[in-house]
Amino acid sequence: MRLNQYIAHHSKYSRREADKLILEGKVSIKHKVITDFAYQVQEGEKVYLNDKLLKTKEEYTIIVYHKPKGELVSKKDDRGRRVIFDSLPKRFAHFTPVGRLDFASEGLLLLSDNIKVARALMESNLERVYLLKLSGKIQENVFDAMESGLSLEDASAGAHSKSKITRMDFAPFVGYTCIKNTPKYSKIKVAITEGKNRELRRFFAHFGLEVLDLKRIAYGFVHLNNLPSQKVRFLERKEYNKLHAFLREIESQNPQNKPKETK
Repeated sequence: MRLNQYIAHHSKYSRREADKLILEGKVSIKHKVITDFAYQVQEGEKVYLNDKLLKTKEEYTIIVYHKPKGELVSKKDDRGRRVIFDSLPKRFAHFTPVGRLDFASEGLLLLSDNIKVARALMESNLERVYLLKLSGKIQENVFDAMESGLSLEDASAGAHSKSKITRMDFAPFVGYTCIKNTPKYSKIKVAITEGKNRELRRFFAHFGLEVLDLKRIAYGFVHLNNLPSQKVRFLERKEYNKLHAFLREIESQNPQNKPKETK
């Protein structure tokens, strides 16, 4: 991890403030002052700020990956298709994805090196925000279903051909914004709190609307913003603060879910 990023990750300082501290010669590693902004902190290295050790607050890391279309969220594929770990740097090979985005979808994907953290995020009711392009006009009955919820005995339309899931309940959407709505196609931003198998594709397919493009732009307190496709970033300090608050809330509900912290 880049030095200024490490400082921001493990202290109250922002990256810009960290750059100033580095420039002022207040950062050292192995008893040597580091003034190289591009210095990469290696695993196990101890960073000192004003001669005080920066203690890591968590024994886990979260990364944000901008998954492109045409990659599977999987370790490998028996059909030889490209998987996310073909694109991710090798040092993230042991990370666990938080949920999935199907082969034809793109956008924000969280991964963690701590399975409990990944599971807590995956099973949460944090908002997932998507941008969708649909093959036709969204009628009033579709908006009604988004607001009221929907139960389908046969939700196979929009599903993968090999999916064994048929019946599905769709909770009311947290919110939506219709960006464009024409007979040829429509664009809409939606927020939901679930992550069921091809949920949005199944929902809109029930109304005869094919999802032409699907892009996740936010997962809870983490946003994709301008992260380029196939690129990775670490969570920022403010995002980690919100993650810690989220995990504390989960822990208060079930103490067994608490991830281990560095002593």
